[in-house]
Amino acid sequence: MRKVHLTLLSISVASLVVTACQNNSRRQELAYVERPVELLYSRATDELDKRDYDTAILLFNEVERQHPYSEWARRSSLMSAFAAYESRKYDEAVTTAQRYLSLNPAGQGAPYAYYLIAVSHFDQIMDVGRDQKTTELARDALNDVVRRYPESDYARDATIKLDMVSDQLAGKEMEIGRWYLRRNQHLSAVNRFRTVVSDYQTTSHTPEALHRLVEVYLAMGLKQEALAAGSVLGYNFPDSVWYTYSYRLLSGEGLDPEGASEVQKRTWLQRLIPGGK
Repeated sequence: MRKVHLTLLSISVASLVVTACQNNSRRQELAYVERPVELLYSRATDELDKRDYDTAILLFNEVERQHPYSEWARRSSLMSAFAAYESRKYDEAVTTAQRYLSLNPAGQGAPYAYYLIAVSHFDQIMDVGRDQKTTELARDALNDVVRRYPESDYARDATIKLDMVSDQLAGKEMEIGRWYLRRNQHLSAVNRFRTVVSDYQTTSHTPEALHRLVEVYLAMGLKQEALAAGSVLGYNFPDSVWYTYSYRLLSGEGLDPEGASEVQKRTWLQRLIPGGK
């Protein structure tokens, strides 16, 4: 569910009565007619409330054009980015938020601008069958929010989204690893599965990645490596169906993943999962 916080953008605007005929047709540009900044901004927020995002963007941009050095212009820049995000014009939202930050790097709205960039990338994440460049952009932008504003609501939401991003990236590694495994390109498969185990160890894909390492190591005749992967799988995920599969494979080769000592299991764990306990 798409949700964007605007807690930092609560702006009081005086109620204004606008007595003018409005053209219902959509226009890409507004004729330059000098108007009071409060009037322009109020009309823009009215259109935003009505979810007429295209008109709202035009009006917010007009505030910037007519009053470029005012506080209203800074507010309008960020509100324009928000309107673009709401209308799913993600590239425009990112560009506008970045423009705001270039002019107001320490502005009150900076935390929200960074967050808006992150969620604009996040909402474009595709399934694991597609290129994951957008997913990587989302990960980097979300990490930027957490790093810059660790105590903020934006950081807390970004942390939750980062877990989803990691699962997505791990899923892509698994897809490629399985592809290599089906084609008996064992070394390439090992590299992908080990990446999941070492870099994405908290995701839902780790148990399967360990099982696939058991499979590929046995296919390569590397029984001790297969035993190590199976032991780590049993040590961390003893109730996983993937451990059941690995146990059967290893038992069929005369290997007992549960027979290793505690010290040996911890040694294998450190080798496969740096920092694992």
